[in-house]
Amino acid sequence: MSKFLQGTIILLAAGLITRVLGFINRIVIARFIGEDGVGLYMMVYPTLILVVTITQLGLPVAISKNVAEAYAEGNHRKVKSILVVALSTTLGLALVFTPLLYLLAPFLAETLFNDSRTLIPMMAIAPIIPIIAVSSVLRGYFQGKQTMKPAAVSQVIEQVIRITLIAVLTKAFLPMGIEYAAAGAMLAGVIGELASLLYLLTSFKWKKGFSLRNKFLQYMMKGKNTFQELMEIALPTTGSRMIGSVAWFLEPIVVAQSLALAGLTAVNATKQYGVLTGFALPLLMLPSFFTQSLSTSLVPAISEANASGQKHKIDYLLQQALRFTFMTGGLAVIVIYVLAEPLMTVMYGSTKGTTFILLMAPFFILNYYQGPLQAALQALNLARAAMINSFIGAAVKTGVILLLASRPEFGIYGVAIALIVGFVLVTMLHFATIAKSIGFSIYVKDYAKMIAVIFVVGYTGTVLAKWAWTDSLVLMVSTDTIIISLLYLILLFVFKLLKKEDIRRIPWIGPILTGK
Repeated sequence: MSKFLQGTIILLAAGLITRVLGFINRIVIARFIGEDGVGLYMMVYPTLILVVTITQLGLPVAISKNVAEAYAEGNHRKVKSILVVALSTTLGLALVFTPLLYLLAPFLAETLFNDSRTLIPMMAIAPIIPIIAVSSVLRGYFQGKQTMKPAAVSQVIEQVIRITLIAVLTKAFLPMGIEYAAAGAMLAGVIGELASLLYLLTSFKWKKGFSLRNKFLQYMMKGKNTFQELMEIALPTTGSRMIGSVAWFLEPIVVAQSLALAGLTAVNATKQYGVLTGFALPLLMLPSFFTQSLSTSLVPAISEANASGQKHKIDYLLQQALRFTFMTGGLAVIVIYVLAEPLMTVMYGSTKGTTFILLMAPFFILNYYQGPLQAALQALNLARAAMINSFIGAAVKTGVILLLASRPEFGIYGVAIALIVGFVLVTMLHFATIAKSIGFSIYVKDYAKMIAVIFVVGYTGTVLAKWAWTDSLVLMVSTDTIIISLLYLILLFVFKLLKKEDIRRIPWIGPILTGK
């Protein structure tokens, strides 16, 4: 069993669990604090991601790549140097930017977000920054070793702790005001991330094979070359992520100002933004746990193959990743589109956000592609190209928000259209960059078959969804999802898009399913 495949399956399992738990978190938040509270939560969250991106400095990807290469060379001293330099850098940045966020919070809340209620949630989430700084380095180390279990388990722990506390804290703080309830949700995340870090530290202590504290200062002082090597990967990666984070940070600001021009009050703008980003987008992003798992495994696997000059292996890994992304993404798009309204009702007790899903779902398969493509670019030392692509997409998205959301006839739907334009453009640019650099091939016949399967199953699912055969909405949604999924799998086998050998290669359960 290959490390790539085993690592991907472990991350898939953890990703599925954490996505489901994370979705339960969103449902709990929505049920307890409503679209207004969700709007406050989603207004603040991009600011956190921006600060985290700055403190991480793109190091998790660089650590994963460089640790993989160091272990391939048998250079264990280099591994320790990478960890020491990375920890020193991220912690130093965290100690600078965390107090800075506290100082800037009043200005951000009252002036840029146009809603002073965002101040308390922003103050509540700030302590998570140094915690993530350390945990991201440790995750990068384990991913570089292609030992995915610690990172996977830590994600599950974080979500379990968060979901355990989120209902209690939001309910406890709600009498003080909706902003305090949103802050309670943020605080639950801080505690969950701390528990995750404690697990990672324990795993690292048992599995590292060397003492990190021994000669720590000596390694840090002599880590100039290591720092430069990390920065060669980290800075372009940071640039790419920074562009995305800055764009996401600016998004609620631009949306708030644009919707104000369209005639909406600050409270209504926050509510509508909460429905789009807190109700609709999490459902659309739920299947991306698969592509995130692939992306995490792709970086060290392709880096190792590239360092060894195995070009055929790079092509094989990328082809397999994109093939499975299309298959899983296709099924996700069908289910979410066909069952949009009942899914929203079951999860949130409201159909608000359904129109956003119907608008965005057909295009979202290209969003699922973006993670594996960007991971491949980073592993092939093309992070700078990925950064440029991300910048173009972010600039165009922001421009479309300003153009459409400020017009009353579009309003918040202008934001949804802008999001579609942004991720479609970036995905196409990533495709073009990879095709130009490594001569990547696209198997048109297979993709044509895949599109045909999606349309056939989508049409069948639409007919099925109109048949109200039971009063239980949960039972109907579950049954329809199972039927759609089974039909989809059958057609994949009929058109030879999924083969018995593919099932057999799945670790642990593959041989059982195929009888070998």
